[in-house]
Amino acid sequence: MHAIHDIYQAEEYIRELTKHKPEIGIILGSGLGDLADDLEEAVIIPYEDIPYFSKSDAQGHANQLVIGKLKGKTIVAMKGRYHYYEGYTLDEVTFPIRVMKALGIETLIVTNACGAVNTSFSPGDLMLITDHINLVGVNPLIGKNNEELGPRFPDVSQVYNKELRNMSKEIAKEQGITLREGVYGWWSGPVYETPAEIRMIRTLGGDAIGMSTVPETTVAVHAGLKVLGISCLTNMACGILDQPLSHQEVIEVAGQAKSKFIRFITEVVQKI
Repeated sequence: MHAIHDIYQAEEYIRELTKHKPEIGIILGSGLGDLADDLEEAVIIPYEDIPYFSKSDAQGHANQLVIGKLKGKTIVAMKGRYHYYEGYTLDEVTFPIRVMKALGIETLIVTNACGAVNTSFSPGDLMLITDHINLVGVNPLIGKNNEELGPRFPDVSQVYNKELRNMSKEIAKEQGITLREGVYGWWSGPVYETPAEIRMIRTLGGDAIGMSTVPETTVAVHAGLKVLGISCLTNMACGILDQPLSHQEVIEVAGQAKSKFIRFITEVVQKI
């Protein structure tokens, strides 16, 4: 469990660099970081400068915390995340969530680039996460609980806030965006799933599969934050099409979808 001292030390460092008090946090996944470039009065802080923050080596992750204004709302955006598959502990992976909570956010928007398991979905679609499946078998809340951070046994019957999801669907309809809805499965990586594993995930009820998001949202719910999850479906999962998977494809398709993604998330922020 995260140490209160470490959280406050990181929070204090960030507060010394900006006058903004964020109300919404955003985690920007692979290839989706350009949204942070739209923030006004932005303060950009490299992860490596923030106490106890880590740094991702994954392509498409800029490793910057950006704090600024978007549509009149004060935002703290993670321009890239770091992952369990990189060898970080789940305490390290989820530490920024605790710091954003300490900075004052009440809502967390989590985004990712991931593979479509549901064969009715297509690369380039956006998917509203309705629920998730933890396929990794570990949990960031394992260990001694700190009641200052959240309850020992948090309720996860509604990880992804229903009101925020309904609002997002209305925005997508207004913008003419096809917004899929589905269950996100967390896979540890770094290898992609085998065709047999994808068939298993589909049988279990998964609609998309990726290597992030679930640890962060679990800690966010523990911290009492409202969570909205949006996936950019960048490829069909292994075995659906007769072609190999590559991270380059993930980055390229996320780049192609980024204009509608940015337009959609910007409107979501304005209406929160």
